[in-house]
Amino acid sequence: MTSRMLLRSGHVISMDPGIGDLPEGDVLIEDGKITAVEPRIDAEVDAEVLDMTGRIVVPGFVDTHRHTWEAPIRGCAPDATLDDYFVEVLDTFAPVYGPEDVYAGNLAGSLECLNAGITTLVDWSHINNTPEHPDAAVRALSETGIRAQYAYGSANTSLADYWFDSKIAIPADDVRRVRERHFASDDGLLTMALATRGPGFCINDVVEAEWRLARELDIPITVHVGMGRLAGRFGMVKQLHDLGLLGSDTTYVHCCYFSEEEWRMVADSGGTVSIAPQVEQQMGHGWPPVMKAIEYGLRPSLSIDVVTTVPGDMFTQIRAAFGGERARVNAECWQADTSVPATMLTARQMLEIATVNGAHVAGLEHRTGSLTPGKRADIVAIDATALNIAPLIDPVAAVTLCADVSNVDTVIVDGTVRKRDGKLLADTARARRLVEESRDRLMAAVEAGKKQQA
Repeated sequence: MTSRMLLRSGHVISMDPGIGDLPEGDVLIEDGKITAVEPRIDAEVDAEVLDMTGRIVVPGFVDTHRHTWEAPIRGCAPDATLDDYFVEVLDTFAPVYGPEDVYAGNLAGSLECLNAGITTLVDWSHINNTPEHPDAAVRALSETGIRAQYAYGSANTSLADYWFDSKIAIPADDVRRVRERHFASDDGLLTMALATRGPGFCINDVVEAEWRLARELDIPITVHVGMGRLAGRFGMVKQLHDLGLLGSDTTYVHCCYFSEEEWRMVADSGGTVSIAPQVEQQMGHGWPPVMKAIEYGLRPSLSIDVVTTVPGDMFTQIRAAFGGERARVNAECWQADTSVPATMLTARQMLEIATVNGAHVAGLEHRTGSLTPGKRADIVAIDATALNIAPLIDPVAAVTLCADVSNVDTVIVDGTVRKRDGKLLADTARARRLVEESRDRLMAAVEAGKKQQA
């Protein structure tokens, strides 16, 4: 029997140019798939009806790069630079992480995403210290019901071993095991990628082995490039080009310090770009290159990166990118005494970047990212009657520049309601308990390690 749900009378921002915006519109969902988006749909008789009056209905946000495992150590590095992060997080907390900590982090972290209207997550999981670690991460993602691409990364038991000309490749046999055990099909809510460290961090033999492994298993690749005082000087894309490894299956994260040649290489190869704007400005990665990516014909996406140092919601990232990019352009134009260009970022572009562009970067645009009939129903409703949004004049501005997590009223993933009337339909008390227990365990282990070294 067909399961049907009707979202009635919301202000629909479809992000589909063929449908556009509907000031009062309905969305029909059948068996988890969007089947119609119209001003009025008569289907109440055999459908569950959700009244969207006073709500702005948008596609779910897509976070294309988050180290979800770090949720138990949220806020542990508020003043960190990127260099500090390597020491304070990867060389301090990561080595003492057990599978139970990864599970707690991914459970609480992905529920945090759903609560904030992020329906799709690329989980950049570089915490695979044992084979039990990836199993724990995937189990947590599957339990929350989020749409996620699990990106299998390296272990992090030693900063020196894994991030300084590393000679240790991601274990191919375990990647194959995880692929076969958890991702035999590419059609489910969870899919798989490989989170690689890349040239500069690894010797060429390791880089080539990891790229070869991903392509053998037909999974996409995601890699940090062009960021910060050190890695910004590596010329990583140029190195990948010289190794013959560039391809359309690769997402480049940050991209703050690219040469013009490297931008052309990414664009020409069909690669995709993920930008973490608040982290990049706050931690010294460089200016978020949103407009630079657009100038080269790329479709940039947004990501949270690390909750050790920044908030975990997409509203923050939208504003960080929007404000940062416009500040940069305004400053340059003031210095040159010229008018600002017509290409200045707009609020609608930011919503596009946070939704359909994100789906494109995650390789899931055929499934999600816009309210298009035939796509899966990943939908968010924003309460436009709240004091920080009302009165409503420009619904796009309301979402991108006014709303916050408290305004996320309804979240639907693959046709299943995950948040209703502003409350997650999950055992949040358990998730909080587990993540707090993990925090206590990790802090104790770090303190014990310090005492041993003293």
